[in-house]
Amino acid sequence: MYNIGVDLGGTNIVAAVVDEKYGILGKSKTPTATPRGADEIFDDIARVCREAMDIAGVGLSDISSLGMGTPGTVNGDGIIEFANNLGFNNVPARQMLKDRVGDIPIFIENDANCAALGEAYAGCGNGSDNFVAVTLGTGVGSGVIINGKIVNGVNFAGGEFGHMVIMIDGAPCTCGRKGCWEAYASATALICQTKEAMREYPDSVMHEIVKQEGKVNGKTAFDAMRKGDIAGIKVVNNYIKYVACGLINIVNALQPEMICVGGGICNEGDTLLKPLNRYVMAERYSIHSKIQTKIVKAQLGNDAGIIGAALLGSIK
Repeated sequence: MYNIGVDLGGTNIVAAVVDEKYGILGKSKTPTATPRGADEIFDDIARVCREAMDIAGVGLSDISSLGMGTPGTVNGDGIIEFANNLGFNNVPARQMLKDRVGDIPIFIENDANCAALGEAYAGCGNGSDNFVAVTLGTGVGSGVIINGKIVNGVNFAGGEFGHMVIMIDGAPCTCGRKGCWEAYASATALICQTKEAMREYPDSVMHEIVKQEGKVNGKTAFDAMRKGDIAGIKVVNNYIKYVACGLINIVNALQPEMICVGGGICNEGDTLLKPLNRYVMAERYSIHSKIQTKIVKAQLGNDAGIIGAALLGSIK
């Protein structure tokens, strides 16, 4: 038997048939094409599920369950209570999928939690029961696995580490607070920090790098740092400290076996991960413990959420 995993994103809808060894047998995707109504979007979700089954050469009778990851808050009844980038308010996702796909077990979960589940069991976690996934992207996404289960909190909105404050009265965050980790450690924040440094250092190598690449991105400061540029070094060092601050808070609060860090910034590899591990080891509360949290790079990329969604039926 197989499982279907669906990743409902703001840009694309992706569905895949996943086998018991977490391999993807067939995959299909289509643009989410927001803004539009939930009925149209769920029609497309059902369509890509059928297409993925056709590609995999299986039928609905071969499917044990369907799991879907979505932005926003999902309650225990499979209702997407709120997803701002999809325009969803109290959308009965589980029932809508049953109506369109068929009467099989269906599980709905937040997309960051699905990505954490995928990495914990099929990616870098190697089956870790106590695991945190952090994604440094447009924002800072996070998902928590404790004793093998997703941590949702009483209102199904738990695990939002991007919105813990690391700087009182600091930079404004899109959530409305000031000084959130997301406002300092996201790729968006890194780009803002890079632009600020470029204004402060008009002779920085970063200006030439931006001319060549056409825009400031998450690599700009790192590329300049590798050339010995003072401004680039300053940006990278400060950014790594911001990321490390949040990771240390997570370690001290949860003491997971592993924290995996994903997002495009992680393509920097050891340039990012080695200093992050040093900061965590230097500032962790559990200084005398024999077992310490490992900070590692995510492995599954865009497939983490799909595989994690497919696992919902067997893990939750």
